Amino acid sequence: MDDKHLYDLKTIRDWLRYCVSQFYLHDVFLGHGDNDPWQEARRLVLRTLHLPVNTGDDILDAKLIPQEKDELAKRIQLRCVDKMPTAYILGEAEFAGIMFKVSTDTLVPRSPFAELILGHFANVCRLPPNPIILDMCTGSGCIGIASALHLDAEQVDLVDISASALLVAQENVDIYDLEDRVNVIQSDLFSRLSEFQRYDLILSNPPYVDAFDMSTLPAEYLHEPSLGLAAGEDGLDLVHTILAEAGKYLSDEGYLIVEVGNSWPALANAYPDVAFEWLSFERGGHGVFALSAAELKAHFGPVA
Repeated sequence: MDDKHLYDLKTIRDWLRYCVSQFYLHDVFLGHGDNDPWQEARRLVLRTLHLPVNTGDDILDAKLIPQEKDELAKRIQLRCVDKMPTAYILGEAEFAGIMFKVSTDTLVPRSPFAELILGHFANVCRLPPNPIILDMCTGSGCIGIASALHLDAEQVDLVDISASALLVAQENVDIYDLEDRVNVIQSDLFSRLSEFQRYDLILSNPPYVDAFDMSTLPAEYLHEPSLGLAAGEDGLDLVHTILAEAGKYLSDEGYLIVEVGNSWPALANAYPDVAFEWLSFERGGHGVFALSAAELKAHFGPVA
């Protein structure tokens, strides 16, 4: 980036305009939360200045001091030249209306699960009061923690194989003072869970990117941990195990809800006799299925 004239940019508005123009000049890929370049520029610039993203426009003509300009220049370069997602630059991301700490040890929260959580899963199932929930392949913990807060869950277990991801998840649990309701568990899928535990909801956004898509991902995704993305030739390496084992951990009226993204045709082809309920979303997203405990029992073995 040519920074010869950067210090001619005096106000927040100047830097927002410059940031957007750099996004277009460097062909940044928007796929980690904000799908509009202006909104992503607002997030990057305003949060760097320790201002809320919804700050009113009346502050945009405020002038910046040299240290603020230095930091903005550095962060815009990280986003545009190094193709680092904004969430990693800021160390935070918003999900289901809640701010979460993130790092390059976790995926950037962006799942359509947010819409399901905000709607209390009403279009999928009827939850009991204070449900017990498992967030499998939790990463930063965003799905499980958002569920704990929005659904007033009695217990949420956050499970991941990655110790470094779980350190971030634990930070998020601590931020929202949820230690009495939310447990962080290192486990290879269900391997370290109690055989006697039953959940009303098992939610999972596991790795599901197939080999072809992994080879063609935009540069921004290469900053994310491959452990959280890659799932073999067809993208279903973990999903097969989740389907085979989830039923043992569901209550009689429980539901399994899993995001498989672009790997949904491969899943449908692998299990032609299973009536996956493919969910639709008003805010975008696809490849999320729901199965009841009864359906899992019918197709994948008895529910213990």
